[in-house]
Amino acid sequence: MQHSAFDLKRPNRVRALIGTFANANPVAFNRADGAGYRLLAEVVLALDAFNPQVAARLATAFRSWRMLEPKRQRLAKEALEQVAAEPKLSRDTAEIVSRCLSAQ
Repeated sequence: MQHSAFDLKRPNRVRALIGTFANANPVAFNRADGAGYRLLAEVVLALDAFNPQVAARLATAFRSWRMLEPKRQRLAKEALEQVAAEPKLSRDTAEIVSRCLSAQ
């Protein structure tokens, strides 16, 4: 994200870098310390302010958090709850996060 070619305001760059990280790099995204979940939550919150559709799409990476082992479940849930707690969260992102949290 620090590379000069990356710009959070360019949806294709965001999907290419962050989307690939969250959806195609399970080792890094599901790190035991939860850093991958926290990173995605931070990016979703930052994006939601100006591009809620891309933010919501990225948040779908959390859909399978209940299939993780208990420690990672807790960390992923905390990241989801961090996003859900944002008072100015867009309707798009709130819907995805709510579905992720309530999914059985």
